[in-house]
Amino acid sequence: MWTDPRVARLITLIRAALRPPAGAGRIALTLTFGVLCHALFAVGVLAMIVAMFFGLSESLGSVPWPMAALAKAALIVQFPLAHSLLLTGRGGRLLARLIPGPHGQTLATTTYAIIASAQLLALFALWTPSGVVWWRAEGAAFWAMTAAYGASWLILLNASFDAGAEVQSGALGWMSLLARIRPVFPDMPTIGLFHLIRQPIYVAFALTLWTMQVWTPDQLVLAVCFTAYCVLAPRLKERRFAIRYGDRFDRYRTEVPYMLPRLPKSEDQPDAQ
Repeated sequence: MWTDPRVARLITLIRAALRPPAGAGRIALTLTFGVLCHALFAVGVLAMIVAMFFGLSESLGSVPWPMAALAKAALIVQFPLAHSLLLTGRGGRLLARLIPGPHGQTLATTTYAIIASAQLLALFALWTPSGVVWWRAEGAAFWAMTAAYGASWLILLNASFDAGAEVQSGALGWMSLLARIRPVFPDMPTIGLFHLIRQPIYVAFALTLWTMQVWTPDQLVLAVCFTAYCVLAPRLKERRFAIRYGDRFDRYRTEVPYMLPRLPKSEDQPDAQ
């Protein structure tokens, strides 16, 4: 277990953060960002889990129609748009400049997680429900769909851990600054779920969108829009990986499918000639 690079990175980072060098101002800034990051992350994800569990039939938004349609369109667009733009080189430079002073670059991953969490919270807390419910699971169907929904979230959690929990949660930035070390990013992920498909995070996210026990027009619109994003957006990510990792990524892309795992060959199935 301790030799697993996913675990070893976390242990190394946590140990360094537990022995921070002196610097009251830096430590105060770091802990403030850490608390803000993980509190927003928890609240944003919780808002998403609860809102989608009810098919977006329950939320706090109360924009009157027809302006509600425009408000919901804006809420849908803002998350994938900023999520993708901030992952570009120009977006990374912007993240580094958002925090004045010398620590913006180190805190970039934490800043990114704060922004993404706030976007999720806005999307699911401020959504204005249509009031229309097409289908609500009952009895065995309810428990089956609830189990599928929970399993989808567990797959997403597993995929995020495989990709680097410290990056996905935003901990890398503030913990590195607390320890006063350079942030060390995970290598190209190829183990765990990334051994089966190249984009397990996006696949798991898409699965959470389609395992509802309540179906409404709101949930269908969100599921269609975000599933399209999950299919198309990783292409941009893979372009960056191809530039960063070169032949390593080319070989990985050849050997591992994009989103659908290959079926294992039957023992009596002859190899293709």
